[in-house]
Amino acid sequence: MSARDGDGWVECDCGFKHWGLNGAAGLLLVRDRTVLLQHRAPWVHNGDTWGIPGGARDSHESIFEAALRESHEEIGIEIALVSQRELFSDNHGNWRYDTVIADAHPDLIAHEQNDESQEIQWVKFEDVSQMRLHPSFAKSWPELHSLLNKLFI
Repeated sequence: MSARDGDGWVECDCGFKHWGLNGAAGLLLVRDRTVLLQHRAPWVHNGDTWGIPGGARDSHESIFEAALRESHEEIGIEIALVSQRELFSDNHGNWRYDTVIADAHPDLIAHEQNDESQEIQWVKFEDVSQMRLHPSFAKSWPELHSLLNKLFI
């Protein structure tokens, strides 16, 4: 088993192509009723949109491990300052995207760590839908928003 065996495209049971041979995972960081969003670089798949840091999950990783690794690579967070709270799955049959909803410690700092990100921003829950969102994130946002409102009263 290679260290990065998840890279590659998959056609899901719904007929769409997704990145991640073993599925994918992302991290939705929450602090003070805001979420940390990443403005994706124009050159990446569905670029120039806002979403959460994430990517292909390797076969040896848990969902949380994959979400943390991808977030560290893309937005340079210190993973010790993240506490997992909930898991949300967008299941497409033979492929799924798992969103780890997590608390961000007040000391957590994020920045554009690599060329996949143009900007990082904390956005109020109610303002997220006004942004140009990654298509898959936009589809999941109403359910995520509802879940966040229950978790973070």
